Amino acid sequence: MPIVAQSTETIDWVSRFADEVIEESERRAPGKPVVVASGLSPSGPIHLGNLREVMTPHLVADEIRRRGRQVRHLIFWDDYDRYRKVPAGIAGVDESWAEHIGKPLTSVPAPEGSPHPNWSEHFKAAMVASLAEMGVEFDGISQTEQYTSGVYREQILHAMRHRADIDAVLAQYRTKPKAAKKQQKPLDEAELEAAEGSGAASEDDGSSGSAGYFPYKPYCGSCEKDLTTVTAYDDDTTELSYVCTACGFSETVRLSEFNRGKLVWKVDWPMRWAYEGVIFEPSGVDHSSPGSSFQVGGQIVGIFGGEQPIGPMYAFVGISGMAKMSSSKGGVPTPADALKIMEPQLLRWLYARRRPNQSFKIAFDQEIQRLYDEWDKLGAKVADDSALPGDVAAYTRATGTAAGPLPATARPLPYRTLASVADITAGHQDQALRILSDLDPAHPLASLEEARPRYDRAEAWINTYVPADQRTIVREEPDVDLLKSLDEKAQHSLRLLLDGLDEHWSLDGLTHHVYGVPKVQAGFSADATPKELPPEIKTAQRSFFALLYHLLVGRDTGPRLPTLLLAVGQDRVRRLLGE
Repeated sequence: MPIVAQSTETIDWVSRFADEVIEESERRAPGKPVVVASGLSPSGPIHLGNLREVMTPHLVADEIRRRGRQVRHLIFWDDYDRYRKVPAGIAGVDESWAEHIGKPLTSVPAPEGSPHPNWSEHFKAAMVASLAEMGVEFDGISQTEQYTSGVYREQILHAMRHRADIDAVLAQYRTKPKAAKKQQKPLDEAELEAAEGSGAASEDDGSSGSAGYFPYKPYCGSCEKDLTTVTAYDDDTTELSYVCTACGFSETVRLSEFNRGKLVWKVDWPMRWAYEGVIFEPSGVDHSSPGSSFQVGGQIVGIFGGEQPIGPMYAFVGISGMAKMSSSKGGVPTPADALKIMEPQLLRWLYARRRPNQSFKIAFDQEIQRLYDEWDKLGAKVADDSALPGDVAAYTRATGTAAGPLPATARPLPYRTLASVADITAGHQDQALRILSDLDPAHPLASLEEARPRYDRAEAWINTYVPADQRTIVREEPDVDLLKSLDEKAQHSLRLLLDGLDEHWSLDGLTHHVYGVPKVQAGFSADATPKELPPEIKTAQRSFFALLYHLLVGRDTGPRLPTLLLAVGQDRVRRLLGE
């Protein structure tokens, strides 16, 4: 069944697009499978901005599948694009890779130590694995295979015959001044790269020298680079002559038999739309500018007898806690990076809950704990039927696909609790199980497997993204000097805490007890609500918490105190608090 909101006022964006795509597909290709598409260039790490290029059509395709219709989600791997620059910070790559600039990505060696045959396959493999983990079903199309096997031969010859028509379209934009774009904030290079999404958008649109305009660029027969200039072409014989400006090599070939070259990007993209019958494909924010690939493609696609796909312009995906991403630089956050610290359901939800034209951030810092809290609250609301229809739709799309639910953690304990336990236990799984079993003594964990994979994600976050100076190290010995300096009130607060440890030794019990000590000390009930208490109680609680942190971990702050107490264990807590 399709996921549709139960109120016409709150139908989610995926359902709306699915409606439009099905209607458009029936108009263009009645009775045939619906075709949606994405384009990815494996020129380096494929980052989380590029993932929006895939997730937007995936979610729409999945909704169409839920409605019982056949749909193909194509991912065009732009692996026949030129190698443009040497990305910084990639292990096994140095400046010697600059000698390959201009070659097809599939002709560039993979980074040293890679098990993959070339540069393209190395970066493609990580993305393919991540998409599988996220439940994304797709048909991959290698542009290297398409071009070098001659699949596009007729389209290339057609483009060359109609090169004057293509040139006329492109000429409308070559000298046209670009309109000033209204931006809430300026886009930096990383955002532009993420926004462009499909293909090598910075490529030129073809040569227009003394020999005329040609929408096709051969790769050199000697050095393999695309630094070539077409010097002549005969429509009748399809003889094409070119010279390489890099090495001086020149030759004349028959384009009807030649498979070592490709259409320039602004012609290649619309050609694919027509060839595959693409109905829906999103485009990056930079495609809104005059002369952009998507806008120009909308005119050129008619030359190939096709129509431009419908689809939204998608906004930038930011990163919380890391430098802005750029696939030309090292340390780029990729889907694989995100999936090391969060479950696939959460990552899917981040893309499903926001309309494509809304930007959002993916958290690699402390914000991930708040995101997980929000996710778990939504799950509880969905379970008790109190969630809004649009939120239910996003949650359902995140937790599974038309093929079924994604594998999930059996006991999804709070992420922030798991992170604290992983932090405190520093990899000791027996200790982690002991603490987690104490969270709810009535229903203890039988094994750590019940808390996986969420526990593993939280542990990876602690070990990878929490700075060393923020990690929790429990004291080995009591802070004797601090204990001796405590006044009678502080000593009394510690005695109240220690006296109630046995009775309250569970996560909920300790939460109630720790917050209750300052209340009781001030003459109120431990059950008193904030409305029943004077403002100074909050100040007393903060002071009490700071004292406990100093005595336990030697800092003003740390993991949530109930979790910390459980982690340290009763005997050690009593010793460190001076009993």
